[in-house]
Amino acid sequence: MYRKKVIAVVIPTYRVSRHIEKVVSMLPDFIDYIIVVDDKCPDKSGELILKLNHEKITVLFHKINLGVGGAVITGYKRALDLDVDIVVKVDGDGQMNPAYIENLIEPIIDGVADYTKGNRFSNFKALRKMPKIRLFGNSALSFLVKASSGYWNIMDPTNGFTAISKDAILGLNLDELSQRYFFESDMLINLNIENCVVKDIPIPAKYGDEDSSLSISKVLFDFPLKLIRGFAKRVFYKYFIYDFNMASIYMVFGFPMVLCGSIYGGMSWYLSISTGIVASTGTIMLSALLIMLGVQFLLQAISIDIDNIPKREK
Repeated sequence: MYRKKVIAVVIPTYRVSRHIEKVVSMLPDFIDYIIVVDDKCPDKSGELILKLNHEKITVLFHKINLGVGGAVITGYKRALDLDVDIVVKVDGDGQMNPAYIENLIEPIIDGVADYTKGNRFSNFKALRKMPKIRLFGNSALSFLVKASSGYWNIMDPTNGFTAISKDAILGLNLDELSQRYFFESDMLINLNIENCVVKDIPIPAKYGDEDSSLSISKVLFDFPLKLIRGFAKRVFYKYFIYDFNMASIYMVFGFPMVLCGSIYGGMSWYLSISTGIVASTGTIMLSALLIMLGVQFLLQAISIDIDNIPKREK
């Protein structure tokens, strides 16, 4: 027990048999429960951990592979059964240094956050060691996740080294969360809907000889659509169900104006090209006016959304 809080660590395992024992051995002594979820691992990492006969360890086995999100959700559910106060998620591949767990859970214990995430972008020396393709991909994806989730203040939203309070877990519908690599992003989207406070914790990343089963093609083709859906879901609930404010009004008028202006302008341009008749000044101005006003409305909505990041009342 750490500062009178029961702490559990959830470790999803898939092809991490070379690293999992070391990860478990490095966990701080104050951890009360270690929940290892074998996600139909071909290396049988769960059975490897069972042989340790560690009194704090619970090993759960999936009959089919559900992905990292599915494994974490299974771990969350078991943690709730154990009535823990905080659940930390640590990957089993050795990329996450368990020594930083204390940094992750302190803001939650102090009541200033409901969910904390590691931030790899705060340490320049450690950042230089990150593979360039990962650095570029994370930077681009991070901006898209910020916009989709509404947590504009988070610098590394795709980081999987996290801690969450029991109350925050109870506020989520775990069965509706994405079960694979969109899990971290989907968590943020749903946490924002529940108005949970998220805080960045500076933690350098480690990269070694771990195996990555993340498919770049899946990220490129699956993530954009999922982010659009997540954005639409968050906006609908936060600005049209739970509240209705100026951002709602700006979006109600902004999106149709940009759409109508673009369609009208495009059709006018096509007719001008196909017939050889130059479009009138009024036609051009009407299309431009709709687009410019619509963009201004949407920029105002974004500004309100940035100011509307969940915060703890002082």
